[in-house]
Amino acid sequence: MLTYATVGSNRLTEAKAFYDALLPGAGLTRMFEHPSGGRTYGKDGRVVFAVIAPYDKGPATVGNGTMIAFHLETPDAVTAFYRKALELGAKDEGAPGYRGGSPFFMSYFRDLDGNKLCAYHQGQSV
Repeated sequence: MLTYATVGSNRLTEAKAFYDALLPGAGLTRMFEHPSGGRTYGKDGRVVFAVIAPYDKGPATVGNGTMIAFHLETPDAVTAFYRKALELGAKDEGAPGYRGGSPFFMSYFRDLDGNKLCAYHQGQSV
């Protein structure tokens, strides 16, 4: 079972502002400051996500093929989350909608550092 995910950032001040504004749409709140200068976010007292500086002190880079997805309660919540991300400076990677006849209503975007994120809702088969 996956318990939490992190993304690296070279722009922590901006990244924290981005995620502070975005993640409440997924039901996540700020938990504590990370020793790297980043921040952790969680739900029900558990860490779920963090934006951090890399441990090796090297520059943060985007993982090719890496993506983190947030499950939301409704397709409307997915759309609102996606729109909020774009409003905050994210880059579009795929507008909200059902994908390939699946029950997944999905949207894709890249954060300020280029990390690929997904907001989705898994409903009944379409």
